[in-house]
Amino acid sequence: MNVQLSTIILYVKDVQLLKIFYVENFNLKVIEEDPVWALLDAGRIHIGLHKIGDQYLEEIEADHTFDNNTKIVFDIDMDIEAAKNDLVSKKVHMRDIKTFQDYPFWLCDGTDPEGNVFQLRSKK
Repeated sequence: MNVQLSTIILYVKDVQLLKIFYVENFNLKVIEEDPVWALLDAGRIHIGLHKIGDQYLEEIEADHTFDNNTKIVFDIDMDIEAAKNDLVSKKVHMRDIKTFQDYPFWLCDGTDPEGNVFQLRSKK
């Protein structure tokens, strides 16, 4: 069997909020959308934003952010410090820039409004 990853789906509280976040901060294009779904073009793959079912939302406090084990990595073609500073100026929570010995990339993690972790990755 040959496989190719096509889409990552995040289950979210507010599809519209996260759609705007990823469109405005990462210039992703909306491929399709309705009140409970948005599909964004992220280059080689798509990011789907699917609203969490109402039966689950009732148990989640309004200001709750999610803690999950998924990280979306965006390769960028600009200086990582400039990209980080741009996001910080837009009130996006960003962590320190880091790298590893003999690793050809700079890395910087951040979180979207619902706590999903993303990473900027830039060649050294």
